[in-house]
Amino acid sequence: MTCKNEKIAVIGAGSWGTALAIVLADNEHEVHLWGHKKEQIEEINRSHTNKKYLPDIQLSESIIGYDSLEMAMNGINNIVLAVPTKAIREVLGKIAKFQTKPITIIHVSKGIEPDTLLRVSEMIKEEFPNDLLQDIVVLSGPSHAEEVSLRHPTTVTVSSENEEAAKHVQDLFMNQNFRVYTNSDIIGVEIGGALKNIIALAAGISDGLGYGDNAKAALITRGLAEIARLGTKMGANPLTFLGLSGIGDLIVTCTSVHSRNWRAGNMLGKGMKLNEVLENMGMVVEGVRTTKAAHQLAKKYDVQMPIANALYSVLFNEFNPKEAVDSLMGRLKTHENEDLTNLLND
Repeated sequence: MTCKNEKIAVIGAGSWGTALAIVLADNEHEVHLWGHKKEQIEEINRSHTNKKYLPDIQLSESIIGYDSLEMAMNGINNIVLAVPTKAIREVLGKIAKFQTKPITIIHVSKGIEPDTLLRVSEMIKEEFPNDLLQDIVVLSGPSHAEEVSLRHPTTVTVSSENEEAAKHVQDLFMNQNFRVYTNSDIIGVEIGGALKNIIALAAGISDGLGYGDNAKAALITRGLAEIARLGTKMGANPLTFLGLSGIGDLIVTCTSVHSRNWRAGNMLGKGMKLNEVLENMGMVVEGVRTTKAAHQLAKKYDVQMPIANALYSVLFNEFNPKEAVDSLMGRLKTHENEDLTNLLND
């Protein structure tokens, strides 16, 4: 049963943070929505809109905007961390300076930190003092902010090392438009959410090159094999990748114009350079950093990830996108179920 009347801070007033604030407000919670741009927060409080990220969406008056982290955290037991992966350490470091009681951190960021190769929950544990961290819960799944804000039917997964914490977050968010499942495999849920962005970039490139549905279906299918191959080596349950945070998120991110990773890849496929694409997007494209991390993880775990490696060459070695696709098609022949057989035998 959905719990009500809690005070929850959403840290990050972008499209996804704002959409989740809408879900929480619909469930009769008081929501503190933090953003670092004063004019944006003033708009949220004055007009109850956030037009840069969710145009034409009216926000509930129970969503209160803050540009002060300390004020946003006043009286809060749960925070939704909805900032880009690269900003997580900085934001948590600031919160830790004034936080005095333990909190549950619900993170909704989908990425892996390059070089350290840490998942987001591992970054949180490393950055936030243990005595102030009650629980970590990850929320992931096929969920475009634009559709969530319109209250279109959406299903997601929450996962935590603490089953009761996951169930509590399930209760916080669940309503007739936003269905929430629990899953105990936090590694798989995080890996699926992060790595699907890489395949979405590749799918966008394929579409930008004009290759059509056959090529994209192949990328999604073989991309899932790569995600499962690496994720299982890292300790995930292979079945997680057949769920919402695996194939579900992969499908929606690879096939929708709402996907910023697909859009970025589409521009690359049409001939734009990476720096031009990122400047044109105006928003963080998590798949770019995650591609670098996946390339490093593939080496660390000795896992074959041909799509991720080809994308790495396009993004960071100025490899021609068409030549990258041709190199994938020209790989040595193998059995389709070889990966699945290996996973089941491990």
